[in-house]
Amino acid sequence: MTTTGETPMMTTATDAFANPPRRSWWTKTAPLLGKADALLRKTADLLSPVADLLARYWVASAFFSSGLTKTVSGSFTLFGHTFHYPLSVLPTESTFSLFEYEYRVPLLPSTLAAYLGTAAELLLPVFLLLGLGTRYAALALFVFNIVAVASYPDLMGAGLAQHQVWGLLLLITFCHGPGKLSLDQLIGRLVRR
Repeated sequence: MTTTGETPMMTTATDAFANPPRRSWWTKTAPLLGKADALLRKTADLLSPVADLLARYWVASAFFSSGLTKTVSGSFTLFGHTFHYPLSVLPTESTFSLFEYEYRVPLLPSTLAAYLGTAAELLLPVFLLLGLGTRYAALALFVFNIVAVASYPDLMGAGLAQHQVWGLLLLITFCHGPGKLSLDQLIGRLVRR
């Protein structure tokens, strides 16, 4: 028996085992949630390098394809797929006309903008895709993307949405890095040895 203000005491040690405290739903599900979380982390660790590479490929292919339209290019077909490649890295006459009359690149003469824009669209995506100097290439393409949107006032709707997606992927690549499937990572591992 207890008097007022005292805590009740168990009479024997077996009383604690005879009436164990009830387990809450959380204590029952916590181990299961821990296992599910561990599985999700392992899956993310496996897929993350592939996702990084796919993001870099997506943006690089868009910019490189755009660069090819500004140059004299050739093509060949292999297994039913047509591959385009630049025959010259110099802009075409129509590219110079676009930069002179259509695009409004701030602060640069149209001829210089045509050369720089074409070079940026052909070179930077290669570095981005290979994962070589990735953060520099991603930042340069991010700025280039902003200038492209600002230079073409008729860009709206789906075209603007594409540039926004590319900008977001470039920003993520710049902040997150190229991932494990990149030359940056390979060179980093070789240098650390």
